[in-house]
Amino acid sequence: MENRIVIIDGNSLINRAYYAMQRPMITKEGMYTQGIFGFLNMLLKIFDDYDPGYMAVAWDRKTPTFRHEAYDEYKAGRRKMPAELAMEMPVMKEILGAMGIRNLETDGFEADDIIGTVAKMSEAEGLEPLIITGDKDALQLTSDRTHVLITRKGISEFDLYDPEKMKERYELTPEQFIDLKGLMGDQSDNLPGIPGVGEKTGIKLLKQFGSVANLLAHTDEISGAKLRQKVEENAQLALMSRKLAEIRTNVPLDVSPADLKIGEPDSGKLMDLFTKLEFSRFLKRFTEMGMIAGAGAEEEEEAEESSFLRHLIRTDEDLNMLEKLEPGTEVVLKVFGNHDHVNPPLDHGAALLAGMEYWYVSFDGAPDREEMLIRLFNEKRFRFTGSDLVSDYYTLLRKGMDHPVTAFDTQVAEYVLDPSRSDYSPSVLSVQYLHAELQTEEAFREASGQTDLFGSSDEAYADYGFALCRALLRIRKRQEKALAEDPDLQKLAEEIEFPLIAVLASMEAVGIQAQSEVLKRIGEALSAEVDGLEGEIYELCGEVFNINSPKQLGDILFEKLGLPAGKKTKRGYSTSADVLEKLRPKYPVVRLILQYRTLTKLRSTYVEGLRPLIGPDGRIRAHFQQTVAATGRLSCTEPNLQNIPVRQAMGRQLRKAFVAGTGYKFIGADYSQIELRILAHLSGDENLIGAFNNGEDIHRTTAARVFNKAYDEVTSEDRSRAKAVNFGVIYGMSGFGLSEEIHVTRKQAEQYIDDYFAKHPKVKAFMDEAIQSCREKGYARTLFGRRRYIREIQSSNFMTRNLGERLAMNSPIQGTAADIIKVAMIRVYERIRRENLSSRLVLQIHDELIIQTAEGEEEQVKTLLRECMEQAAEMKVALLVDMNQGESWYELKD
Repeated sequence: MENRIVIIDGNSLINRAYYAMQRPMITKEGMYTQGIFGFLNMLLKIFDDYDPGYMAVAWDRKTPTFRHEAYDEYKAGRRKMPAELAMEMPVMKEILGAMGIRNLETDGFEADDIIGTVAKMSEAEGLEPLIITGDKDALQLTSDRTHVLITRKGISEFDLYDPEKMKERYELTPEQFIDLKGLMGDQSDNLPGIPGVGEKTGIKLLKQFGSVANLLAHTDEISGAKLRQKVEENAQLALMSRKLAEIRTNVPLDVSPADLKIGEPDSGKLMDLFTKLEFSRFLKRFTEMGMIAGAGAEEEEEAEESSFLRHLIRTDEDLNMLEKLEPGTEVVLKVFGNHDHVNPPLDHGAALLAGMEYWYVSFDGAPDREEMLIRLFNEKRFRFTGSDLVSDYYTLLRKGMDHPVTAFDTQVAEYVLDPSRSDYSPSVLSVQYLHAELQTEEAFREASGQTDLFGSSDEAYADYGFALCRALLRIRKRQEKALAEDPDLQKLAEEIEFPLIAVLASMEAVGIQAQSEVLKRIGEALSAEVDGLEGEIYELCGEVFNINSPKQLGDILFEKLGLPAGKKTKRGYSTSADVLEKLRPKYPVVRLILQYRTLTKLRSTYVEGLRPLIGPDGRIRAHFQQTVAATGRLSCTEPNLQNIPVRQAMGRQLRKAFVAGTGYKFIGADYSQIELRILAHLSGDENLIGAFNNGEDIHRTTAARVFNKAYDEVTSEDRSRAKAVNFGVIYGMSGFGLSEEIHVTRKQAEQYIDDYFAKHPKVKAFMDEAIQSCREKGYARTLFGRRRYIREIQSSNFMTRNLGERLAMNSPIQGTAADIIKVAMIRVYERIRRENLSSRLVLQIHDELIIQTAEGEEEQVKTLLRECMEQAAEMKVALLVDMNQGESWYELKD
């Protein structure tokens, strides 16, 4: 509405936004942003719902106001603004200014007074004020023209007040609401009011007397001697509280309502601010709203669309024009098709951009053309640029492509630059880098009127493919600039992450043979065990109930059986794993329930879940994703083969279903204690380095040193505890955590940790330096230069900050282990290819590589596996691997 003016209580809204967020939001540079993020979300909702023509945001200043001068205790005891939020305030004001919205603040007055003044001025000019605040004091400003939105539940929901709503809710007029504050006071502002008079009594008195002044003039008419005495004894407090609670509407401001019309946004400034704050979502939204223009000055340097020569290839003869491209040419690639890992891929076409020439190759009903393109790729050995190239390579490898080479992948590059994000898609990166929207493939199909992948026309796909390829090139240009600012990250991308894409695609395309009948038999055995456990549980509980219902289970365990329980909530008793684990030793029924849960999960996830993922050729092709884990580790999905629970007997049985197949064996190599070896190298601790290089049992050695025993006198229990300490140190485990792990007192566990650090001072120094470095820089680094941004380390919340410190200690170790296994994978893949072997790398599970090895190639594979893995990094300690082989995955050593 053109005559709508929105007046926002800035301090109130940003405070609510800050505290409404469940976790801190911190940029790579250490800037807290959750208050700004929530404020902007609210602001966009206001634009959507009310479409104001005018807007102002009022702010409090740090200087005292007339209320402080009148009453020294005004707002005394109020919680001080967190330093993290304080750093957001000037940036929030800068964003508002760039949006064309006025910030208002003045010495001697509060934001409420500015809001009241602007509202009255605006009413006089014929505007309709809408006040947005979390403070109910503003309700006194409601009128026929001025309405007030009070935020609740953080800032996601609002209550709208006008005089009618005031009457309905409080049975008072807006002016009487000031009197109510005088009677009941305000704890947040430290206004005393009349002690013992709350909202209910205050409303009752005002309904009888109309105002504080009239009440005090007729105290003899107050019913109840006790209440009358309170009012008479505290009359001056009521008058003072009323006076201080009244919002001024005559603040001297140097603006008129006309000055508050929303101005033209500063597109460039908003672009810079949102980029700095890592607000890609707002970059996209504000671009859609027209507040941010398309790409900036750099756009002028890039070729116009009309400069490109474009081809739509629908015949085999037309495909021959690609023959003119030189071998090794860099080509932007996007394959449009079904990348389903269960069923063979069916493709719509492929988009290719090289130099100033673009081709869209239609595959529709033309298998020969697909074969011709694959042959061309294999002969020319193009270097590909793309996004999520692993999916494109997977499709092409299944068609017969051999060893694709990656020049650049925007998704992977962005992951290297910022591994904490969840979305690296071209549409998101286009907004971030180009400040222009690029449709997702799903949105493209919907916009073209086709939800079916193969329904859209070749022409439509050709146009979309061209836009996508151009965007990827432009994004690449900007990402290369960002990578060049940190040579370690540039090297990480070019020498590890980009080459790894083809390795992962190859592993996915090869897959692993899985025997459905074996899974079926395991499922039947699991069902029989589950049925038996159900019967035992029902017998111990004395009735049949739904074991999978937390409410029913909680009622049975904690009410009927009387087991010690935690706090009961509205949803009932908690039956989470950590609650039940504490009860397991004393209560047999709890042990059975936990076992029941384990087996039912095995059955649903790893039997019923695995069988549908077996393809027509009897192989499972899992996704190996490299842009998910912030540590740099690979993630395996659909199915997650890394998480098959091998510590349980039935879980290990599942591995029997995965076989090498006729003419093959599995050979696996697992790094020996790689994280402890990395700790020894990074810390430079002579004791750890010496123990490893002398071939000692590191846990036995640690036990001897920490427990002051001779090496030969260390018991199995000593070794087990020392092992927990060794790994506890890596993960920053507290004394409490260690005590829970090894079942000793907290004091004893803390002593173990102290003794460990006393005997390994360089480890302690390394951990302390890792925390300090992360606190200063905002990120942890691996041996290979990988960054992990740890926002939590700057938090004022102890628990959050403590988590950040643990991540700072562990990330260099875990991340380096991830880098080393990736280097090993690339070298193994290249050696297999270079030596022209029939064997294939098929699995990476944590620190282990598994090769499907052709008969007669066993010794070659063992040699290359050992050499590639043990020589993946130069360190002060030797990298060693344990080697195993077998017909099935089960036969490999865990």
